Parts: sequence; structure tokens; C-alpha cells
Amino acid sequence: MAKLIRNVKSFTRPVVFPVLLLAPLSVLAAGNYYDARNDAMGGTGVASSTYGTAVLANPALMTKAKPDDTVSVIFPAAGLQVTDKNKLIDKVDDLTDSVDRYRDIANNLSSFADYPKVQAAAGDLANRLRDIRGNQASGTAGAAFAVTVPNDTLPFAFVTKAYGTAHVTADVTQSDIDYLQGVANGTVIPLPGDQNKLTSTGLGRGAIVYDYGIAVAHEFTVAGHPVSFGITPKLQRTYLYNYSASVYNYDKSDFTNDRYKSTNSGFNIDAGAATDITDSWTLGLSAQNLISRDIDTKEVNGYKDTYQISPVVTPGVSFHTERLTAALDVDVTPTKRFKTQEESQYAGVGAEYRLLSWLQLRAGYRADMKSNDTNVVTAGFGISPFDKVHLDLAGMKGDDRTWGAVAQLNFTF
Repeated sequence: MAKLIRNVKSFTRPVVFPVLLLAPLSVLAAGNYYDARNDAMGGTGVASSTYGTAVLANPALMTKAKPDDTVSVIFPAAGLQVTDKNKLIDKVDDLTDSVDRYRDIANNLSSFADYPKVQAAAGDLANRLRDIRGNQASGTAGAAFAVTVPNDTLPFAFVTKAYGTAHVTADVTQSDIDYLQGVANGTVIPLPGDQNKLTSTGLGRGAIVYDYGIAVAHEFTVAGHPVSFGITPKLQRTYLYNYSASVYNYDKSDFTNDRYKSTNSGFNIDAGAATDITDSWTLGLSAQNLISRDIDTKEVNGYKDTYQISPVVTPGVSFHTERLTAALDVDVTPTKRFKTQEESQYAGVGAEYRLLSWLQLRAGYRADMKSNDTNVVTAGFGISPFDKVHLDLAGMKGDDRTWGAVAQLNFTF
């Protein structure tokens, strides 16, 4: 098991970290995992996941494996979602160029004949700061690996997943704009070292959470009706990043520097329940991260935040026939993040149509009922030749320059 964890960790870290590096140059996805089939169907899955992916959404559904179903392996599931409403990614790159140009001209000023160049560079930098003032961008990424072993008595699964979030805000001070505009207008004479007194700051926050769990499920008879229950005890390792730096020195490569990183380990539990009310209707209930945990970041330049891991409870319902599956999930608790960020609470609806025995088409819609995250339209497809190799792809698109993608490979033996 230890070797398995090391192998998966070496895979998931390169998948999650690029988004954390991208966002500082640049709203969060629902839940704490990516599953290409579920995400293509509007982020549903509490009552509609397959037995091989149930460990990610609702472990109770592992009991829905058919007698001839075999061991299922997810290797891997990987996805990301980014929102950049104000084009902050491009703007920070432009700001860096403007800062370098202003410094170069100001530090090499040799005569009054060069002063118009300083004025032009200062004016350009002031305009760049106005343009990014209050802008923010964020993103998520995730990866997962799972092995599910179905059986009639106690189906079980090993799961390792990593999910990360990153968020950046441009905190531009009016005094910086006034100073630079004064230089541009000729009312302020720049002195050597003045640029070191500028105070605008880029604030970046990031979190990566690793889950290592073993899920089990069993079907019981309750009041004469079969009901399945599942539980996933898991170890949880959290890495937090609190990057605070002058916007004039902001460097995405510093975001994950040890100076800004803190770590925390703990224990948590996912649980779920499911039951078929008819041959075509299934009800499900998922509860992820049942143990609340508040984890503080390092304090950097007087700035500190708290990352919140809290229970997310989601009931769901699905309708399924030989060719069609339709699903609806609605969170009854909010998804929390850093304390300085707004909460979200999601509802998703989606459907899958099995066009051919080896081809599935999917579509859906996911909305934040608190209106703090961007609503997205989702779509995707699955290819499953010989029902042994499953390739699933999904895409998400929303307002405010929001986009996302998920890819997943699943094998059955």
C-alpha cells in the first residue's frame, strides 16, 4: 500500500501543481474530485455513478456491480477548471514588462533629455495598475487513482486523490497610482530608490489536499427494502500556500516556495447511502469530509488565511434505462474554501445516452445556488471498446472566461 501511495503521489503532484502555478499569473469546481463521466453530466453522480467510480462520489454504489463485473481500475482521472474574468493572466505579464521598462529607464536616467521616456513609462505603469486593481482569478485541478473490487458480500476499493485550488487577487494602492501619474504629468520628480517605496501587492492563496482511503460497502435490508451503505475512512494530507509579494516583484515560480508553505495531516471520512425505489429509479446520499477542519496558512508580510475543510452533504436521484441515464444532485450544505472567499452551494443535472454499446454521449448543467461561482454547461463522451478499456472526456464552459476539461482512463479485468 505504501508503494502504491508513493507511485500515485508522484503522478498527482505534476497534475495539480501546474494550475497552482498558472493561477497566480491568471472559480472553483464543485466537490473535491474530478470524474469525467460525472462532470460531463453536470457534476452529478451521487445516485448515478458506476460501481468503478462510486468510490469518488458515493461509496454505497459499489454494491450496484453486476455478477459478471470484474475489478475496475481508474488510472488516472485528471481535470482542471479556471476562471479568469478580467484576463488577469495576460495583464500580469504586461505589468511585469511595464515594471521592467520603468525601472530600466528610471535607473539609467542620465540627462533631462531622457525625462520624457521616464514620464511615458510611469504613465504606462499607472494605467496597468488601474487595469488590474481589484482583479482576481482562480482555478482548481485534481487527479485520482482507484481500484475497486466488486463482490456480493463486501465490495471494497483503494483510492488516492489529490485536489487543489489557487486564487490570486491584485491589491493595488491608490498612492502608487498617484505617484506614477505624478511622474507622468511632471508634477513629481522621481528620485533614486522611489520605486522601492511602492506598496501594491499580489496576494496568492493555494491548497492541495491528498486523500488516501479504503472504501467498503454493504447492502442491508431496512423495513423489508434493500439499502446500501458505504464508508471511506481516509488519511488527509494538506499543503497550504500563502504567497504575498509586491506586484512589482511577483513571480509565479515563487508561489510554491517553502517560505510560503505549511503542511497538516489528519483523518477524515466519506460516507454514502443508496437504494433502488423501482427498477428505473435510484436515490442516493453522499457526505464527504464528515470531520470539519480549519487549517491556518503561514503568516507572510502580515497576511494570513484559514483553509476550511467541512462536510458537504448531497442527495441525488437518477433515472436509468438500457440506453438512458438522467441524474439530479443538489448540495444541502455549502462548499467552503479559504475564509476570505465566498461559499458556494451547487446543483447539477445531466444525462447520458448510450448511442452504441461502446459509445456514450453526455451533457449537463451545474449552477452555484449562492451565485459566487460561475454556472457551467458541461458535455462529454465515453468510448468503451470490448467493455474493457473506458476512455471518458468532458468539458465545461461558463461565463467570465471559465473553462475546464477532464480526462479519465478506466480498465476492467
